[in-house]
Amino acid sequence: MTTFVDRVVLHLQAGDGGHGCVSIHREKFKPFGGPDGGNGGHGGTVSLVVDAQVHTLLDFHFRPHIKAPNGRGGAGSNRDGANGGDLVLKVPDGTVVQTADGTVLADLVGAGTTFEAARGGRGGRGNASLANARRKAPGFAELGEPGEQLDVVLELKSVADVGLVGFPSAGKSSLISVISAAKPKIADYPFTTLVPNLGVVRVDNHTFTVADVPGLIPGAATGKGLGLEFLRHVERCAVLVHVIDTATLEPGRDPLADIDTIEAELTAYGGLADRPRLVALNKVDVPDGRDLAEIVRPDLEARGLRVFEVSAATREGLKEFTYAMAELVEQARSAAPPAEPTRIVIRPKAVDDAGFTIEAEPDGSYTVRGTRPQRWVHQTNFDNDEAVGYLADRLARLGVEDQLAKAGAQPGDLVRIGEREFDWQPTLYAGVDFVPGARGRDVRLEEQTTRANAAERLAARKARRQRPADEVEPTPDTDEDDA
Repeated sequence: MTTFVDRVVLHLQAGDGGHGCVSIHREKFKPFGGPDGGNGGHGGTVSLVVDAQVHTLLDFHFRPHIKAPNGRGGAGSNRDGANGGDLVLKVPDGTVVQTADGTVLADLVGAGTTFEAARGGRGGRGNASLANARRKAPGFAELGEPGEQLDVVLELKSVADVGLVGFPSAGKSSLISVISAAKPKIADYPFTTLVPNLGVVRVDNHTFTVADVPGLIPGAATGKGLGLEFLRHVERCAVLVHVIDTATLEPGRDPLADIDTIEAELTAYGGLADRPRLVALNKVDVPDGRDLAEIVRPDLEARGLRVFEVSAATREGLKEFTYAMAELVEQARSAAPPAEPTRIVIRPKAVDDAGFTIEAEPDGSYTVRGTRPQRWVHQTNFDNDEAVGYLADRLARLGVEDQLAKAGAQPGDLVRIGEREFDWQPTLYAGVDFVPGARGRDVRLEEQTTRANAAERLAARKARRQRPADEVEPTPDTDEDDA
């Protein structure tokens, strides 16, 4: 079984934030010493980082579900919860991060390149942090924010300087084994190479990497054979080398036809027309192979291609061949623009940006969208009336109440924020300098509960329309009359 994996689907889950704590400081002769509940810790973040020592995505193939640690909850005596440890996943150089629909999120090239895939949730504030001049001893705390969830597809595109392309059993793996220290599997049957092989070649003061693309046959760019799976590994190659088997015994095969077929597949795949080409006529140690190489060499040179007659078995012609590859690689490197550090783009918020939007739904409800309102709803404990009142004050100060009224919302209409649904009941007290009463309670909510809701009003209306029982005329009994 091969140990090379170049495509995986990861299910990432960042850590949840810890809940804040509700606590009151108590000691002898001081039963009410003020709030001292600590804040919850932040959840861990999941990040991807390029590591030069990692060459495959095999680890993620067996462990696709990854979750970062959660933050710890706060405690009394102003003790904050511990943050969840960030989770750093090491990926190979050349890993492309994309969504399930193909949207590219990041192209990780270069050791140390980092991408934050899923951000951990914020920890909730304890009642000590929520205290102010009017709310001296809050009877509630914020809940921890859930961490982000994300499904991503990781695809590995090998970062190699030279890509060897050709038909199966053309000798690509054999060439890599003799010009580098790589030891790929070599056998005398087609599709011996099921995964790309990568080797490092050193010529004098030049060092470059060579990779082969297995399984290129007619129709590879459309999914036949193994070509579609591994053609992406030549996208980053600066030089392409056609490895031609001059000693093949298959009918209808000749070097010119092989090159035309492979070029057609590269053209169909796209994006490789500007790469310089070399031609390696392999297996010239076979007498028939040498004769065929001498016959087709003038035709290939007439096309503007540099041709080398080589033999992986006897190592004939490999010195000139490797020097030519090194020369083209150096030319490509010198022509490439100098590497620049990643620029940090700062996008300030617009002056008229309220931080949220309100959408009227076809069913008559309203949906509030925005990072801050949705985060506040996640952090609210709806079993605590004081926490609900605090949420109403925050939304009113943000302008949600006013915008709902301008959008045409009426009392009792359904309002949706995140995963929560509310019956909108505007009040004159929300957002003003309201002084709360007992801890854990909010008198504004108690006032609202005295008013009948829509279901109760509908039931009362139906009851008023129903005729009393004594006004209903009795139904004549036909059986007694007949008797």
